[in-house]
Amino acid sequence: MTTLPLTHSPDVAEALAAGRPVVALESTIITHGMPWPQNLEMARKVEAVIREGGAVPATIAVMGGQIHIGLTDETLTALAQTPPDQAMKLSRADLAVCVASGRTGATTVAATMICADLAGIRVFATGGIGGVHRGAETSFDISADLHELARTPVTVVAAGAKAILDLPKTWEVLETLGVPVIAYGQDALPAFWSRDSGLKAPLRMDSPAEIAAAAAMRARLGLGGGQLVANPIPAEAEIPRDQINPVIEQALAEAEAQGIAAKAVTPFLLSRIFELTQGRSLDSNIALVLNNARLAAAIAVAMG
Repeated sequence: MTTLPLTHSPDVAEALAAGRPVVALESTIITHGMPWPQNLEMARKVEAVIREGGAVPATIAVMGGQIHIGLTDETLTALAQTPPDQAMKLSRADLAVCVASGRTGATTVAATMICADLAGIRVFATGGIGGVHRGAETSFDISADLHELARTPVTVVAAGAKAILDLPKTWEVLETLGVPVIAYGQDALPAFWSRDSGLKAPLRMDSPAEIAAAAAMRARLGLGGGQLVANPIPAEAEIPRDQINPVIEQALAEAEAQGIAAKAVTPFLLSRIFELTQGRSLDSNIALVLNNARLAAAIAVAMG
């Protein structure tokens, strides 16, 4: 029998052994989303929100040939100080290579779901999921996050898909894959920085208990895969659709003009949108991540 290359932080190991609620967190936002030391401050804030909600945070990353399920303050600090070009951005395709080669890797939504499932963690909080990129009908650029949601039994709490994507196509693919997309507390699907994407949600739930019950019923019925909880950004932190859409269009046009493609697209767009909004997009991003962590903790507690 093969032993999985998992290293648990002491508090996560204790919580899992005792059956207490645990919430997984990705690490790409730490290595590729923000500069030092803001990234460390942000990571600590998110973990604190989950603890306040009665759950234990498990930030996931690959370091030294091990998948770390939860980071100590020492390993979290070390990861936050890792330059982006020295940390692999991990999805399903490159997770095993990173572990086998002993490199440092930060987990995206797909990789975090895989690792959370291996560790027996059923809830994961993130900012926004990846999806179908604009122009995918010619580029075929579709995030592995969508297929992961269809195959891995983890409830993912996000502020919808990233608004830089083709949102109608993203939701259409999730429907085709049989992934429940649940808007929390409203009928409209959120769009990351904006509470309303202009698209109606296929499902709506208004409490963590309902979401937990739906996850339990999926398991009972033998339905594979997870569920996506689309949690709108707090009203006071949102950038309305009519304000952010022109900024996104400008950033997309600049990316196309500069020939930026593949994995470089999203980091470029987020950086350019930050510049064009004079930092407002990052403030909103932080607010929505904290909001998602809060809801994820409540769902994990409701799951018992």
